Amino acid sequence: MKEVHLFYAPDIENRAALSEDDAAHAVRVLRIREGERLWATDGCGHFYEGTASPGGSGKHPECYINIERTEEWQRPWPSEIHVAVAPTKNIDRIEWMIEKATEVGADGFHFLRCANSERRVVKADRLEKIVVSAMKQSHKALKPAVEDMTGFSDFIQRPFEGDKFIAHCYAQTDIGDGGEKIFLFDAVRRDVPTLVLIGPEGDFSIEEVRAAQAAGFRPVTLGESRLRTETAALMAVAYTHLKKTL
Repeated sequence: MKEVHLFYAPDIENRAALSEDDAAHAVRVLRIREGERLWATDGCGHFYEGTASPGGSGKHPECYINIERTEEWQRPWPSEIHVAVAPTKNIDRIEWMIEKATEVGADGFHFLRCANSERRVVKADRLEKIVVSAMKQSHKALKPAVEDMTGFSDFIQRPFEGDKFIAHCYAQTDIGDGGEKIFLFDAVRRDVPTLVLIGPEGDFSIEEVRAAQAAGFRPVTLGESRLRTETAALMAVAYTHLKKTL
């Protein structure tokens, strides 16, 4: 069976053309010709089907789409999934995480600058391209948001209309809270947006955990295994997605 390519056309409502990168891929690599069928998404929840109309010069190819049908994508999970993570020193590991988490199903990636952070800067434009590619590969029509890095203290004070969790490795007695951490999967509510905080390799500081809990974040565990940052972030998305789609 021939592979079905999904293309990205972020401004299709105003200009019925593929993105610059996707136009180059369609014209130069796939050799799309006039009148061939095209399938595209705006990344905002819509699919578009029509025929191709290549144009532009050899170095700057363009590919327009003559839209014949528009379809609104029904997101399989009923409420939003967000993960906020302190990026690893090796950015390849975070790139892998957002690629896989996008394929699973997520709505937003946020990056934290924490006391124990090994990385202080991320290139959001590079991560954006990875998210777009994963969205297309997994045939979704909603592109997750990718935010620049934010200081931990500022981030936890932001309003979020939903359930807020912080995953950490301390015992609650270390935090000064006699309660128990609940397993994330059990805490997630299907119809309520979810935000999970994931710390750096050295974990959040105790002061950060206390501050997050004071700001309304509930402590959770991801299981018995001690996970790397990128694995923990991916598992947080996977557990949340699974609970919301059951």
